Amino acid sequence: MGGGPRVPYPKHVWSPAGGWYAQPNNWKKNTAVFMIATLSITALAFKLSADREVRYKMPEEGRFYPSR
Repeated sequence: MGGGPRVPYPKHVWSPAGGWYAQPNNWKKNTAVFMIATLSITALAFKLSADREVRYKMPEEGRFYPSR
């Protein structure tokens, strides 16, 4: 299973994704940093949006709305 051995590839080709068979040693740390940054930006955008929200008629009492 697996389709055979890896094929030879040129070592001088640069790729922003890491090239052939890229598996950096610190991929877990890189993923964690990226996820923290993404969640932080998303939370800041949600907070900014909620702070700037204008309602001309408030939702009925007891009803759910996300920026409460």
